Amino acid sequence: MKKNFSVFIVFAAFMLAGSDVKSQAFKAGVFDIDLMVQAMPGYRSVDSLVQIYERDSLGAEYQFNEMEFKRLDSMYKADSADVAAGVKPKGVWDIVGQKRREIGLNLIYWQQIAQNRSNSKRGMLAQPLFDTVANAYRKVLSRKKYNLILKPNTYEMGFAIDNLFLSVARELRLEQLPQELLYLGDDPAVTPKPATGVKPKTTK
Repeated sequence: MKKNFSVFIVFAAFMLAGSDVKSQAFKAGVFDIDLMVQAMPGYRSVDSLVQIYERDSLGAEYQFNEMEFKRLDSMYKADSADVAAGVKPKGVWDIVGQKRREIGLNLIYWQQIAQNRSNSKRGMLAQPLFDTVANAYRKVLSRKKYNLILKPNTYEMGFAIDNLFLSVARELRLEQLPQELLYLGDDPAVTPKPATGVKPKTTK
């Protein structure tokens, strides 16, 4: 799959270059703004706050829903005979049943619901970091004109491609990047070396 994609990229390069291929340099870069945001020093605190939110808010809500479902389920089953006998109004019983179904569905799909809320919380907390990275990324692109920007793992090595993580890191004055972001791009036959001013981030 990657090989076919690489052939497509090379073909696209010649198509964009037109008839005068030699006079136009097709420039491709590799970058992912989400990975760059995660490499920012402040992202660790975002991750910690999201974990607290998942434990304290989402965890507490799930426990409440469990208890509420048990209460409504007991009430719904206990009142069914009285409703059938006409002792209790059916309208109230229906409302209890509807609420019981709603909470039951929340419990069934809780993993997806919690994941969506967690992602939303993470996005909100990381927005300032995203804005900072996006601004640096725009500055890099304004200085270096690229025909194509690819994400990691979407291309096959073997043609020249610039690692924009390094350029954006310098723009942000970051001294360290995760190891996996340092050695993207260029030619894999060449022994990779850290770019000047950007070092591998050590994991503790």
